Amino acid sequence: MKKLTLFGVLILMLHSTIMISAQKQRTDDHKNVSKLLDNLNIFAASADFKNYFDLYAEESTFIGTDATEIWNKKEFMAYAKPHFDKGKAWNFTSLKRNITFSKDGQYAWFDEILDTQMKICRGSGVLEKIAGKWKIKQYVLSMTVPNDVSNEVIKIKAPVEDLLIQQLKKK
Repeated sequence: MKKLTLFGVLILMLHSTIMISAQKQRTDDHKNVSKLLDNLNIFAASADFKNYFDLYAEESTFIGTDATEIWNKKEFMAYAKPHFDKGKAWNFTSLKRNITFSKDGQYAWFDEILDTQMKICRGSGVLEKIAGKWKIKQYVLSMTVPNDVSNEVIKIKAPVEDLLIQQLKKK
C-alpha cells in the first residue's frame, strides 16, 4: 500500500512539474512573440531594413492595404527598400494586441490595433517557430473604416475598385 501511495505522489509531482514547465514555455513564447512584433515596429520606424526583414520567414507573405498588395518576402523587400533608404519607413505603435498559440506551440497568430500615419489600422498574421525562433509567415495590414463613415468611404473608393473588380473577374 505504501508503494502505491508513493507511486501516486511521484506521478502527481511529475505531472505538476510538466504543467509548470509548459506554462512557463507559453509565457516565454507570448513574451517573445510580443517582443518580435514590437521590434517589427521599431525597426520600421528606425529604417533598419536588415533587422526588419530578418523577422520574416524566407517563405512569407505580406498583404498590404491595397487589394493588389500581396507580396512574398523578396517582393515586399523590393517595395520597402526605397522607403527604408529614406531613413524612415513607417511608424506604427501597437495599442491593443491579442496573441494565440497552436496546441503544439509551433504557430502563433495575432491581431493588433495600430496607431499609424493612416490613423487606426489593424495588423494581423501568423508566426511559426523555426529552428527555435519565431518568424513571421504572414502579415496583413488593414485600414479600418468606422461604420459611421463607411458609405462615404465606399463612394470614394468605388471608381478605383470597380475597375479592379472587373479585371479580377476576367481572370
